[in-house]
Amino acid sequence: MIRERWFGATGRKVPQIALEGTVDLDEAAVFSDVSDLAAIRAAHERGTPVVVRCETAEDVQAALALGEVSCALVRDPALLDLDLAELTYG
Repeated sequence: MIRERWFGATGRKVPQIALEGTVDLDEAAVFSDVSDLAAIRAAHERGTPVVVRCETAEDVQAALALGEVSCALVRDPALLDLDLAELTYG
């Protein structure tokens, strides 16, 4: 089952984890990590979709722990099948 999230205020949904290049990023604020929480929150408050590029399972977990993030972009297809509940709660 593919879990989806709202893509900012665009009125559409996207997969919460997607392969790089499969989501149209024209309207999005794209971040390389979640370190700039103020910028992420500001983009979200403007209705701008927030996307974070992730390299590891931990990166994906950190990105999706933020309600402001619409999508975690990954290059490794194996990361599409992460069990986020297992990562979060053990």
